[in-house]
Amino acid sequence: MDTKLFGAALVTLFVIVDPPGSVPIFLALTRSLDFRARNKAAWQAVALSFGVIVGFAVAGGQILSYLGISLPAMQAAGGLLLLLVALELLTGKQDDPDSSATSNVALVPLGTPLLAGPGAIVATIVFVRQAGGFTDYVAIGAAIIAVHLIIFAFLRFSNVIVRVLKQGGIEVVTRISGLLVAAIAVQLIADAVASFVRQYSS
Repeated sequence: MDTKLFGAALVTLFVIVDPPGSVPIFLALTRSLDFRARNKAAWQAVALSFGVIVGFAVAGGQILSYLGISLPAMQAAGGLLLLLVALELLTGKQDDPDSSATSNVALVPLGTPLLAGPGAIVATIVFVRQAGGFTDYVAIGAAIIAVHLIIFAFLRFSNVIVRVLKQGGIEVVTRISGLLVAAIAVQLIADAVASFVRQYSS
């Protein structure tokens, strides 16, 4: 296994996915769940993210090419989805006990596009395209597994943060998370627009 490629892929995916930064967003979206349900949500989110990343690593280029989807289009779609989530967090819609959103947060938006987002997908596709043989594929696969184990560790032990912050602290974290998610969404959309401008102006 190419340890240099493994390290590069691991660091790149870790920085893009940002496991520490995903914790406050995870807490905000699962604030109405109990201990066991929150742990289940963490496992489901990581499992979905892993499946999506592996799927795009294996056939990402072919899928996008077949559907005629560009990478900027994926970025814009992910940004719009995250913007809707941010508005719910900022307006307190997540506080509504009648809302069914929390039943699916492990899949959307946690699993994708927060964890397996456009950035992680694009980075994975690029690494696979640059791979020169079986050992390179093994290194990339090991990096994907390692980064998802790290993500799960952060989300799994987020309950410690819950006990420290209490209900009032989680309220504050929810609003701050909404602002951060909104900023991420706007950045994704802005990057997509810039890519479209470069693509069609050249």
